[in-house]
Amino acid sequence: MSEVMCPTLTRVFLLAENRLLREALVRILTKKSHDVAIVGAVGFSPTVFDDLRASGAEVVLLDSPQLAFHGPRLVAGIRRILTNARIVMIGMEHDEPTFFQAVREGVLGYVLKDASALEIVSAIRAVGLGEAVCPPCFSEAIFRAAAQQFAAIPELSASQPHGLSRREQQLVGLVRLGLTNKEIATRLNLAERTIKNHVHRIFRKVGVRDRMAMVERCQMTSAHAMPRPD
Repeated sequence: MSEVMCPTLTRVFLLAENRLLREALVRILTKKSHDVAIVGAVGFSPTVFDDLRASGAEVVLLDSPQLAFHGPRLVAGIRRILTNARIVMIGMEHDEPTFFQAVREGVLGYVLKDASALEIVSAIRAVGLGEAVCPPCFSEAIFRAAAQQFAAIPELSASQPHGLSRREQQLVGLVRLGLTNKEIATRLNLAERTIKNHVHRIFRKVGVRDRMAMVERCQMTSAHAMPRPD
């Protein structure tokens, strides 16, 4: 007799201020998905971070940007407590500034308020598997933002004498912008420890001991490598 394999459950914590919405989402998620386990469903309160820590949630579903962005830095607090958890936000409108603020805060899944139950479940599943999700209406805005970001990071000379790889050159550019290891890890979708190891490897290659000296040394080298104007 063959053994029936049960689907792996994704542990989901629902944080929503409106009680009716919260209860409705719990019913919908429980009915529509057999691979989602609701491990908490509460409104914001002084004990919410304790509830999150005890839940061991893998995905946190927030019901609105207003809840996340006003008052305490809720998204940052969630990421600090549940370092491996991924956050899905139900946005209110087709609003690019709000969407990009959510991305900057570390949200990896974003659905609009008129999303269907199946779309919310699909977003939870995808984010739980390590993917990022957003409505198609934001795709063009993402490409524009990426192009602007790359334009804002000066490329180091390909003949970098320190022997930096493309990834290491990219990291130097992001450090130059003042980003922390954690922020760089979020932007590149890498582990923070991986970024830390890369940065220390760059220290050894360029012969410095801190981030500021690393940027200055690489800028100096890049400037010397550029051809002088006639």
